[in-house]
Amino acid sequence: MIHEMKLQNQPFISIKNGVKNIEMRLYDEKRKLLAPDDKIRFTNILNGETILVKVVALHVFASFEELYKHFNKISLGYDKKEEALPSDMEKYYSKEEQSKYGVVGIEIKVEGE
Repeated sequence: MIHEMKLQNQPFISIKNGVKNIEMRLYDEKRKLLAPDDKIRFTNILNGETILVKVVALHVFASFEELYKHFNKISLGYDKKEEALPSDMEKYYSKEEQSKYGVVGIEIKVEGE
C-alpha cells in the first residue's frame, strides 16, 4: 500500500539525503493505517518533488517529549548545531491533539520509485 503525505522542504531534503529516518506525526486515524513494509510517497510542498520511502517500523508514544527521548536528533531531522526541542512540533500539532491521538515516529528507508 502507498500512502501520500506532504512535507516541508527541509525535512524532505533530509529524508532524500538519507539523514532523517524518523518522520514524526500525530498517531491519528490516517497514521493508524500505516504498517511496516508499506510505502509513503512524500511530496515537497515547496516544489512538488516526490520521494518514495518504505515504512520500517512504527514507534508510538503518548507525546513528542517521549518520542524525542528515544531517538537521536539527527534521525529526527535536526542538524548537529540545532537544539532538538519537542515543543518544535507544537507549530504543527497542538498539545490537545497530542493528548487525543498520541504521536508516532515513522521509521523509514528511502526506496527507488
